[in-house]
Amino acid sequence: MSQDLEYIPLEDAKCLATDILLAAGLSEGHAEAIAKSVVSAQRDECFSHGLWRLLGCVATVSKGKVDPKAVPAIDASAPGIVKVDAKFGFSLLAFREGLPDLIGKANRFGIAAMAINHCYHFSALWPEIEEITEAGLVALAMTPSHSWVAPAGGKKPVFGTNPIAFGWPRPASNPFVFDFATSAAARGEIELHRRAGKPIPLGWAIDSDGNDTADATKAMEGAMLTFGGHKGSALSAMIELMAGPLIADMTSAESMAFDEGAGVAPCHGEIIIALDPKVFLGSGMEQNMRRAEDMFAAITSQGARLPSQRRYEARARNESRGIPVQTSLLEELKSTLASLA
Repeated sequence: MSQDLEYIPLEDAKCLATDILLAAGLSEGHAEAIAKSVVSAQRDECFSHGLWRLLGCVATVSKGKVDPKAVPAIDASAPGIVKVDAKFGFSLLAFREGLPDLIGKANRFGIAAMAINHCYHFSALWPEIEEITEAGLVALAMTPSHSWVAPAGGKKPVFGTNPIAFGWPRPASNPFVFDFATSAAARGEIELHRRAGKPIPLGWAIDSDGNDTADATKAMEGAMLTFGGHKGSALSAMIELMAGPLIADMTSAESMAFDEGAGVAPCHGEIIIALDPKVFLGSGMEQNMRRAEDMFAAITSQGARLPSQRRYEARARNESRGIPVQTSLLEELKSTLASLA
């Protein structure tokens, strides 16, 4: 895929994304929630979770694996838990519908969790985390995917890319947010390399024989690797447990089996935990939040960057010039819309 970029207005990007999703058969709520996420990622130059993901959404709907008009069902009866059944729709609408209850419970009890079940998930976690930090809460989210990743010391896939994301609110600045796969790279990054005909770095994946490979196609036929060897492998196993058996949903291997070779977005669960500093700290809120700022200053004052700093810089840069979109992708999206009309 060509990396030549065109810049289009934010509203044009939202309209294009929404039109494609509506034409594919998604309900207005699903289309709005998904368009918001992928356009945000594209704006922040996180291309692996940006507009090209629309192609996967269309494919998932066309293969009959997702309910494009699913209405999430919310159970907020437990004191500190919100359960959202996505009814085999995409996860983003389920998150949007359950978020007010999650925030309300965290404000009341100091800590709350939201379990999203039976959802198709493809999006980055940081947009969700940012929405929670905007409410003044600390946030943690994690989810499995398909079993594409081998455990440390193994050669066969067991884990998903299993992202984990965290957010800390900063009233006078952008929140401290990280969102990364526990695999050495996101699956989307390997796919973008494959589409562009570019080699991947060694250490990202192995081929079907268990050998290191720089070939993106062979990587996708073999197994991805965790970051940090056994450390990433342990974190990935934790995410499988937290967002799988703990919330009565599928592991990555079970999600892969459920896919039945369709090759669409993974279907599984997601767990999100929100904590309210006001409840934890009471009168000590201001002092302790200031201590956190002292730590951030100690990091940045020596030239080190905080996670998401490049994203925030891209966001500010693109506010005036528009959303950067690869020329070939823009053409493919327009062609997709035309084919759906």
